[in-house]
Amino acid sequence: MTSYIALLFKDANSDYGVTFPDFPGCVTAGATQEEARRLAAEVLAFHVDGMRDDREAIPVPSTMDAIMANPDNQDGYGFLVDLPDPPGRALRINVTLPEDLIKAIDRTSKNRSRFLAEAARDRLARVKA
Repeated sequence: MTSYIALLFKDANSDYGVTFPDFPGCVTAGATQEEARRLAAEVLAFHVDGMRDDREAIPVPSTMDAIMANPDNQDGYGFLVDLPDPPGRALRINVTLPEDLIKAIDRTSKNRSRFLAEAARDRLARVKA
């Protein structure tokens, strides 16, 4: 997992804005600090997914000192946003599940593998928390 520095800004009569100096154009905003921080993680992941799809180079994270040396950034509050590593290559496995569970999955999703992977990631995230 790699972490990037995000900058939180707040102007009078506006929401909290978040920018990523390492990713020009990657911005978001939230009504509260908590919302802005949560949306920052989502927008960074979305932005980097697009870069990977386009085969663009992902920048090495800048240091806080380097980012704060830019006068445009000095009014911002810096915080780290974790960027999960890209998923590894897919492997085919054989899984045995009860028939009623398979039918329930099929009613919910058109892609069993994606459904099971998302369920596993969700469960693993809760175990780590």
